[in-house]
Amino acid sequence: MIQRRQVLVASVAAALVSGLQTANAQLGKPVKIVVPFAAGGVQDILARSLSVELGQALGQTVIVENKAGAGGTIGTAAVARGDADGTNMVMAAASHNIVATLYNKLSYDPQKDFTPLAHIGTASYVLMIHPDVPAKNAAEFIRYAKANPGKLNYATAGIGSATHLSMAYFNSMAGIDIVHVPLKATGEAINEVISGRAHAVIAANIGAMAFVKDSRIRLIGVTSPKRSKFLPDLPTIAESGLPGYQFDSWMGLLGPAAIPAAEANRIHNAVSKLLKDPVVLERLDKQGIEPQILSNADFSKLLAADFQRMSAVVKASGAKAD
Repeated sequence: MIQRRQVLVASVAAALVSGLQTANAQLGKPVKIVVPFAAGGVQDILARSLSVELGQALGQTVIVENKAGAGGTIGTAAVARGDADGTNMVMAAASHNIVATLYNKLSYDPQKDFTPLAHIGTASYVLMIHPDVPAKNAAEFIRYAKANPGKLNYATAGIGSATHLSMAYFNSMAGIDIVHVPLKATGEAINEVISGRAHAVIAANIGAMAFVKDSRIRLIGVTSPKRSKFLPDLPTIAESGLPGYQFDSWMGLLGPAAIPAAEANRIHNAVSKLLKDPVVLERLDKQGIEPQILSNADFSKLLAADFQRMSAVVKASGAKAD
């Protein structure tokens, strides 16, 4: 009898806490989206492009706060430790899982300490080469690299960057030896290829699209598992020479692990509504993001699969941040 009463009390208490958390959100407590990087980056632009409409859909003010540092781990850790009432979330991307292997010690678990709130979409990358390299697709590039080990190089935005990890993973899967030339920015890496000082670079599709008709650089494949709607005539790397290769970045909102399911669903429904809004969709197009509505259960599965894939990517690169 006592045990049954204790269970009942615990259940009622849990329900009251959940109800109070949801009520706080619905009564207008501001929502904070933490961007774990500096202003002006992909995640920052995405968060700000959705904030007004998301606030309207939720009936709350949405504030975007940049909390940069340590590869995005400072801002992400703050969300993991923050209020689990639906007013505290991080605009996350593939880097969320990358840091788990890149850093030896984290103050949080990228999988266990977060709840998926809403998947927004994906962004792919493009393999580009100097036109003097005799290749028009991934298969020909791999063949040429194997015939000339150590003679080709690739430029990146620095060790541990997406431009580095994506190309290092490509090299590992293809079994080729290409020299890494780390720089400080993706634009700088692209310019190195255009000038002929570097032979290859993998860059975000939004940056690559500007060079589709530029004879100084050749686009030979997208890194996503399917062709990009922004570059429909460009084959994937997987279909054109390296089966199984994939390097793209999901974008989505994550909250602390203890967020009540009802509140997570409320946020998910609000974001799903936005992803049907023509005005919002036009903004995503300009950012090179392909929108995709997933249930939070499917988003959770995507996160788990991406965690395993990014672990392999980082290990293949040999990169370490600490």
